[in-house]
Amino acid sequence: MSIWNDKAGGRSLRLTACAASALLGCGVLAMPQQSLSQSLNTSQTSANNPDPTGGTSTDGLAAPDTSPKSKTPKVATSAGSDGPDAPLNPRLRLDGTDTLTTGSILNDDMRRINTRDASVDNVTVKRPGDGNDQQGIQLGSFTLRPSVNQSVNVEDKRTGSTDEKRTYLETDLRSTLTSDWSLHQLTITGDGTWQKNVSGTGEEQPNVDIKADLRLDLPSETTAHVTAGYQFFRESTDDPNALAGAAKQSAVNQFDGGLSLERDFGILRGTTALALTRTIYSNAVLSDGTSVTLSDRNQTAGTLRGRLGYELSPALIPFVEATLGRTLYDDERDSSGYERSSHSYGGKAGIEVDLGEKLKGELGIGYEQTDFQDPRLASIGTPTIDGAIAWSPQRGTNVDIGFSTSVQPSTTAGDSGYVAYQLTETITHQMTDNLVAKLTGGTIWRDYPSNSSASDETVYDAAAGLTWSVNRYLDLTSNVGYELTSRQTGDDTKQLRAGLGLTVKR
Repeated sequence: MSIWNDKAGGRSLRLTACAASALLGCGVLAMPQQSLSQSLNTSQTSANNPDPTGGTSTDGLAAPDTSPKSKTPKVATSAGSDGPDAPLNPRLRLDGTDTLTTGSILNDDMRRINTRDASVDNVTVKRPGDGNDQQGIQLGSFTLRPSVNQSVNVEDKRTGSTDEKRTYLETDLRSTLTSDWSLHQLTITGDGTWQKNVSGTGEEQPNVDIKADLRLDLPSETTAHVTAGYQFFRESTDDPNALAGAAKQSAVNQFDGGLSLERDFGILRGTTALALTRTIYSNAVLSDGTSVTLSDRNQTAGTLRGRLGYELSPALIPFVEATLGRTLYDDERDSSGYERSSHSYGGKAGIEVDLGEKLKGELGIGYEQTDFQDPRLASIGTPTIDGAIAWSPQRGTNVDIGFSTSVQPSTTAGDSGYVAYQLTETITHQMTDNLVAKLTGGTIWRDYPSNSSASDETVYDAAAGLTWSVNRYLDLTSNVGYELTSRQTGDDTKQLRAGLGLTVKR
């Protein structure tokens, strides 16, 4: 594999590469294959409103959703769902919250590769005999769908002349708890990853991600969502804000809460949402055992978002959106003496599309500005592109593409931060009744202001995997992934990983 590296900082070349990777992946799958052709689904599906029964019709197609409707288009997940209506991968979500964490990007892709979706493009494939679909456990008016994946993995990570190799065990726990009430709905999803090195050296990267979404179907065409979440991860060594030379990076605890109201006013759609995030950083540990306190990074952030859409048709809704944000650090000044608290505001215009199971999603283009409380820190203003597109070019194939733009604060004295432009795509293909192939890839371009002491860098990642369903309770998984962090100054980092695993599910 040859990898080109732009050390001169050609931004147009990076953006061209991002667009090319998306078009290439989509174009390959668009070519005719022997799978059955797929027709458009004329009934409109809705965001966060899955079929509470999870039932299927006798012809093998997904049963229609008869739950109360919220008319925001639903974008299918590409990230290890338990079904077509599972929540979006946090890296691609469109609820106004941060779309970029500081955990390992390759770790996230490998977890997605390991998980076999219950169905592809909202079609439940017929199974011989008793079937292969994940039935779940009935708990009163709830259905629990748990799964455990145990895998053995190898990793080779190189930065300049430093080469770290390790063999490790990884346990992935996943579960979804969904209510089947006739009105309202509660969905709770949980993911957890535990790693243990068997040989070699390398950073273990545990992860916990729990989310809850209570949908309330209110009178007058109004839908409310009350959300809460918790995430734990270890900051990646390759993150620009990670502590250089640390043997153990900071563990990050993130608590989320939110409330949104959506209402139809005839041909107008209105949405108001409030999201709160509390982030706490633990101490990092240096190679000599010294503990470094990072509590000056602890912060609370809030975002208020308003959107107004105009229904040209049930499948096409242009919209405008405005966002106000405030970030407050626990310490008025960080360890370098800078006031990192900030105000942010932005706006965008875009369009929502919902053509049933064939094509759905949204895309918005706008501008975002972040002003820091310390006058020595320059404001960061940037054009933004955000969205998620789910396309099924043929029966049994899904192509999910996500775009996001976010402003990430810096921990370097005198630097405000950087703008992260991220493109992510996932291609899922049902090769046979019990064999699913996945290909994920993407890039993140970290663009620092011209007056910053840091230089731009780009991360490229790709992963591929196969999941063979032995029966409805057992899957065999295999995967391989590669990540390259290309820096204008300093050594590049290359990471290669492969693994074999076994999933037990119910």
